[in-house]
Amino acid sequence: MYTLYGFPKTRSVRVAWALEEIGLPYEYKVVNLKAGEHLNAVFQALNPATKIPVLVSDEGALCESAAIVTFLAEKHAMHEFIPASGTFERGLYEQMMIFAVTELEQPLWSKVKHDFALPKQHRIAQMQQTADWEFERALTAFSHYLDDKEYVCGSLFTMADVVSGQVLLWAKSSDLDLKFDNVKSYAERVLSRPAYEKAWRNEMAHLSSTEQAG
Repeated sequence: MYTLYGFPKTRSVRVAWALEEIGLPYEYKVVNLKAGEHLNAVFQALNPATKIPVLVSDEGALCESAAIVTFLAEKHAMHEFIPASGTFERGLYEQMMIFAVTELEQPLWSKVKHDFALPKQHRIAQMQQTADWEFERALTAFSHYLDDKEYVCGSLFTMADVVSGQVLLWAKSSDLDLKFDNVKSYAERVLSRPAYEKAWRNEMAHLSSTEQAG
């Protein structure tokens, strides 16, 4: 069984969502970022970058959410949540996954870093406006890539949709306008999936239990 180290309202929900979509059992362990638990020696041994999510199996630990969900789909759900290797559809999957984490998500992470994540002396207030501009450009491209398709790779729901959907939710929670009708309807479609709802509720329940215990 897998063990997922995460914290609500972060990228860890992507991995929980993937696990729920495939129907894999897993243990969820809260890494309390507010208490600095990601900086302790035990967690650093799992991920020297001190970031979540981390997925632990009998074979070892994996980090980077896009890599984790791709691994899970290839290992447990080939052709259902990920196109076959060597196909054009797989190339499209890789394109959209990379675009989601390097272009669509990057401005959102910049906003967070220069708001509270970085030490105060390294924050740049002007980065907020720059990040908003970058996100709008990336969103425009995403809308074109999506076009009138049901999902980013066509009619098949893939792990690229898990990552893209969570990024769009992040944008909405940051009060950014999704702007394009096809993007708005896409976000509503993927975020209404039962597996996402279950993953989200599970994370929040674990956080509540941790806070009560503290």
